[in-house]
Amino acid sequence: MSELCVSSVSELFGCNVFNDAVMRERLPKDIYKSVIRTKTLGIALKSDVADVVANAMKDWAIEKGATHYTHWFQPMTGITAEKHDAFITPAGDGKVILEFSGKELVKGEPDASSFPSGGLRATFEARGYTAWDPTSNAFIKDNSLCIPTAFCSYTGQILDKKTPLLRSMEAVNEQVLRILRLFGNTTATHVTTTVGPEQEYFLVDKKTYEQREDLVMTGRTLFGAKPPKGQEMDDHYFGAIKQRVSDFMKELDYELWKLGIYAKTKHNEAAPGQHELAPIFTTSNIAADHNQLTMELMKKIARKHDLVCLLHEKPFDGVNGSGKHNNWSLSANDGQNLLDPGDTPQDNLQFLTFLCAIIRAVHEYAPLLRLSAASAGNDHRLGAHEAPPAVVSMFIGDELQSVLDALENGTTLKTAKQLEFEIGVDALPNFRKDTTDRNRTSPLAFTGNKFEFRMLGSSDSISCCNIIMNTIFAQIVCEFADELEQAESFDSALKALLVRTIKEHKDIIFNGNGYADEWLEEADRRGLPNLVSTVEALPRYMDEKNVRMFEKFHVYTAEEIASRTEILLENYSKVINIEALTMLDMAKKQILPVSVRFTREMCESVIAKKAIGLSGGAEEQLAVQLDKQTTQLYDAMQKLENTLVLAQEYPTDAVARAKHYRNVVLPAMDAVRKPADELELLIPASDWPLPPYSELLFNV
Repeated sequence: MSELCVSSVSELFGCNVFNDAVMRERLPKDIYKSVIRTKTLGIALKSDVADVVANAMKDWAIEKGATHYTHWFQPMTGITAEKHDAFITPAGDGKVILEFSGKELVKGEPDASSFPSGGLRATFEARGYTAWDPTSNAFIKDNSLCIPTAFCSYTGQILDKKTPLLRSMEAVNEQVLRILRLFGNTTATHVTTTVGPEQEYFLVDKKTYEQREDLVMTGRTLFGAKPPKGQEMDDHYFGAIKQRVSDFMKELDYELWKLGIYAKTKHNEAAPGQHELAPIFTTSNIAADHNQLTMELMKKIARKHDLVCLLHEKPFDGVNGSGKHNNWSLSANDGQNLLDPGDTPQDNLQFLTFLCAIIRAVHEYAPLLRLSAASAGNDHRLGAHEAPPAVVSMFIGDELQSVLDALENGTTLKTAKQLEFEIGVDALPNFRKDTTDRNRTSPLAFTGNKFEFRMLGSSDSISCCNIIMNTIFAQIVCEFADELEQAESFDSALKALLVRTIKEHKDIIFNGNGYADEWLEEADRRGLPNLVSTVEALPRYMDEKNVRMFEKFHVYTAEEIASRTEILLENYSKVINIEALTMLDMAKKQILPVSVRFTREMCESVIAKKAIGLSGGAEEQLAVQLDKQTTQLYDAMQKLENTLVLAQEYPTDAVARAKHYRNVVLPAMDAVRKPADELELLIPASDWPLPPYSELLFNV
């Protein structure tokens, strides 16, 4: 990659995006206005307008070197999907012309038969549709014009993650505007949720990676003894970035900026070989698109530097895993951040209304937030003193806590300046911009003007957690608006509502150490659910009140929720099944043969020494240890194989099958790993078939 001049960044940024500036330049004024109305108000484009937009898009893309176009969508696989078509159209005489119509822009028809549907459709029913999402700009990637789209079945049922996210954002918009109107705000016409997802990842050497079947097949190490040094010295965290990694980061920034992605912050994370990238906030829908592109580019660019990017939540045992911190906020188009405490009493009161709505939403729908971060990979990370516990709680900090306490009790509040304020509807203290410290053990922490959801796994799409956060918030705001709109006195009704909300839902607030054992006991006393694994969490999708809420806001139908539950449970079982088969393959073909051979060598050495009158000594003791661990390994392998056979007894019951993998297969895998890791410590590195942790973590 050529060196990037700082002065050219502003020119580079978004150069491969068909953004507003490009449209303003290339489209007639009336067409441009129609597109903007579509983007902001959701009004469908007329066919003649779509034709003009498509032609301008095509010309721009061809000038940028594009030869194909694709509808870029996000099926329930967790990654993106593309089907590429060339712009060419036969023109006679063996020649072609380049065309792209409004119909091709607005609608596509990829084969949908092999995408997960969770029973919504039969495999032989292949037809599916993609529909242009004009709120997310088209872009060029790998010489193709990529058009962000929604994805649905022939019968109209949603098969993607973009559609419900857009629906949930609209639900927030409609309900929050109701509250703003009650506060006398007539200028805001649109409210949107915004997100800034911090992305953690590991980088490992490509040659070393390719020698580890477990990393290649599953993304995590299934074997590996603890190295002499891990992360205990804290010397990697925010340390100087190694040149090889820095070169990767520079090129990653360069490519992200070309796609209009607001890559802002990069640094070393806590574990050796671990790093983080954080973007600037943008709307939830675009943030989700950008994060998918970010993960894709991380993997692609790493390979160019002879590295491999690992996005698994727990690639290495004994050091921190990787998460994705989903910073969620709320903005109106009149310039307000609705989660900013503000500088005036009325703004503070408006802020407290939305704060209390979030508190109630999280308390009433905690299982939904928990399941939004549920996966086989993330189960290894949550609660492991590196990530939040599985119990959902909220951190708001001492200052906000004192405000809520005073409001609940009807008492006065002293600020840091010792000024007293009577907590009522007309006098609330000014807040600092950052009203809290950062609690890194909290699943959901208020950090100044946003909430940071820290449970999400590194490889996850951010769509699910934002769909859920948006919808539960919209539900409670709707209930608030229903009550306040009917009140004779808005001021008194609001105060009563806030006080009642705090009294009934304060148990979800915890400002202490989420890693402490005492907190789990306290959470149990408060009645907060502790859904320790994916298997316990995912079935809660189908709770009656959850289904009723999603259907109310047209985010999901009951059938679509059931399909997602089945897809996610099935994925959980498949992931563990692949891991178990990979573990057996490695143990049979690599670890066991080496162990048997080295044990034989030690036994032959003992025999040779005794033949000349010497004692077996160290060789004899080592042979005994090797034989013990080898026997344990072999026995554990047989048991693991049996658990996989038993898993076939649940062909149609997704929950029962997932429970079997969780409760039977995973412990059997742990039993295989334990003697294998002991053998690694006994056998010379020159004979051990796998690169050790010390090489994986420290050789980049």
